[in-house]
Amino acid sequence: MIVLQAKPLSALLPVRSAAMEKAAAAASPLSALFSHSPSSHLRSAPGFRLLPPSLPLADEIHAPSGTVLLLPPRRFCVSARSSGDQIVARPSSSEMRKNPFGGCDRGAGDEKLRALRELFSRPDVGIDAYIIPSQDAHQSEFIAECFMRRAYISGFTGSAGTAVVTKENAALWTDGRYFLQAEKQLSRDWILMRSGNHGVPTTSEWLNDVLAPGCRVGIDPFLFSSNAAEELKEEVSKKDHELVFLYDFNLIDEIWGESRPKPPVNPTRVHDIKYAGVDVSSKLFSLRSELMEAGGSAIILSMLDEVAWLLNMRGNDVPNSPVFYSYLLVEMNRVKLFIDNTKITMEVKDHLTNAGVELRPYEGILPEIERLAASGAKLWLDPSSVNAAIVSIFKSACDKRNRKTRKGENKEVVASIKDQDIRAEGPFGLYKVSPVTMAKAVKNRAEIEGMCNSHLRDAAALAEFWAWLEEEISKNIAYTEVEVADKLLEFRKKQPGFLDTSFDTISGYGANGAIIHYNPNSESCSVVGDKNLFLLDSGGQYVDGTTDITRTVHFGEPSLRQKECFTRVLQGHIAIDQAIFPEGTPGFVLDILARSPLWKIGLDYRHGTGHGVGAALNVHEGPQSISFRYGNMTALQKGMIVSNEPGYYEDNSFGIRIENLLIVKEAELPNYYGGIGYLGFEKLTFVPIQNKLVDLSLLSHVEINWLNDYHAQVWEKVSPMLDGGAREWLWNNTRPLPQD
Repeated sequence: MIVLQAKPLSALLPVRSAAMEKAAAAASPLSALFSHSPSSHLRSAPGFRLLPPSLPLADEIHAPSGTVLLLPPRRFCVSARSSGDQIVARPSSSEMRKNPFGGCDRGAGDEKLRALRELFSRPDVGIDAYIIPSQDAHQSEFIAECFMRRAYISGFTGSAGTAVVTKENAALWTDGRYFLQAEKQLSRDWILMRSGNHGVPTTSEWLNDVLAPGCRVGIDPFLFSSNAAEELKEEVSKKDHELVFLYDFNLIDEIWGESRPKPPVNPTRVHDIKYAGVDVSSKLFSLRSELMEAGGSAIILSMLDEVAWLLNMRGNDVPNSPVFYSYLLVEMNRVKLFIDNTKITMEVKDHLTNAGVELRPYEGILPEIERLAASGAKLWLDPSSVNAAIVSIFKSACDKRNRKTRKGENKEVVASIKDQDIRAEGPFGLYKVSPVTMAKAVKNRAEIEGMCNSHLRDAAALAEFWAWLEEEISKNIAYTEVEVADKLLEFRKKQPGFLDTSFDTISGYGANGAIIHYNPNSESCSVVGDKNLFLLDSGGQYVDGTTDITRTVHFGEPSLRQKECFTRVLQGHIAIDQAIFPEGTPGFVLDILARSPLWKIGLDYRHGTGHGVGAALNVHEGPQSISFRYGNMTALQKGMIVSNEPGYYEDNSFGIRIENLLIVKEAELPNYYGGIGYLGFEKLTFVPIQNKLVDLSLLSHVEINWLNDYHAQVWEKVSPMLDGGAREWLWNNTRPLPQD
């Protein structure tokens, strides 16, 4: 499945900076061990100070400062017309896909925007523009329905995008995966901003253009990472605009009202040690070692997959992702999990108690942050993921405590230290990438074993599915894209350990396959036939692993154009699979290998080539990626898992993508120049690639041998799990291609 390869925050969505990615890639005790309601104010004993205050590095400590104004007196502003390169969505009513938020209804869209704009002038709001991102308070890619605020206000249901509403205009930014979908779903009240295209302004550039100087731009600080909010604040200040944090309510929730879905209260579960590989106590020990080395006394984790991984727990709060809404605070002598207590079963409670984890209400996170500052904590905060509300509250509380100290309170402390040392004695933030990010990305032996096993069961399900579908279409039996996706789910459900899909299945026939993140709707989708290409991108969540695979097939006779495009995508896929590279190489260096065959005839694709994948966790995870955007400097490391998914999409015609998952492994080579080790990939995915779509005249002998060898492995590994028609189908689709 394609993951967002984002531009800087102001363009679309927040991403980690290159410097932070370098920090994430650095070797650490934690990573070494494993190398084998958000819109409301969400209070434990003082932190145990283990290290002297002089240990933290100066360049990693930021003096507390109050940087964001909270509702100062309002200034009246008048919006100006935008002059950026924009595209106003003109959806075709015959092609319009319905969605639960009704964005395609012109009248409903007008009513929602009108209701939102009326709130702008309310005394406790007082803003001139409001930004609605896609994320929840944990910067999640996939979110619970009650947090789908951007989708509610705009009608656009893609997973990535940012909506901005002023008193006169409404605009939505999304990336190349969703251009076609957004065109169909947005009403005429919205301007579609094709993020990444030449001449298209970023959100902040657009706001600076359409707003008169000195306006107030409102955001819900829970929905922006600290980095994202700081970048936005800096950009809009160029036109003397103020960034206003609306802590106590979310404006979309205000107009959503009683019809807004309730927050999820699904029970959590223990992730068995045979799949996790390392117990919670060992993970906490390593995390505390890292924290101590950095000179900190506490760390707050807000990324849902990081909390789930560290505690060896899983949940069901977010569609397709086995995570649960929570925050985790780790101190030197205590651990506190902030979560809705109704989600904790007796088994999970015993599991947490044995690990020394205390339970606290989810809403108690902000009072706890204030307590940490008041107690002088050195708090590790990852500003690329921890939301701006938490960071801002911590900085304000630090300022408050330090001001009291300077005024003469705590006279014994003041008498014993110099004025310039007050910050070292008082609370401060360590603003660094979370150490859990890298530890989670580098899979241990048990996690890799679980991924291998789950992928083989998944391959068996797919073989049964493809055999069934091919037979049905040969009989001219009509199935819609939705029915095909539902049938695939039936086959996966038969496999041991299956829990859920890992994302909504992308089932696109013909022109729909060109919509990169197409999500078929039963009332308007196409019938799968034998006259065009069919693209199927799907995945499963199993108790021991997470899968993600894309195959493109033709049930009839493909055109020469389709075969050429498919073969060039295959060549790029093979090039990534066979890549050998020195240790320390970031993923973006490899991206050119996948695109080169397409570039030779002037073609390309608008998404990254690969994303990280969790082990029985999120199908998209960082920090690693293989992308044409070269800001991510995270080095690929042994034990990481990435996708390999080049593609090509011809608008209104067809789409092609070939995707396998790969494990980064050590490469055995005759030489190691400069004493540096080299890495390569090992395949996790074993499902046939359709031979009939391959133009043999374009392939080298090496490439043909790769495909034949891959199919031999597919047969060897998967055939023992099949019988009858599925086994016969696998045999027919793994026969070797002829060599000249």
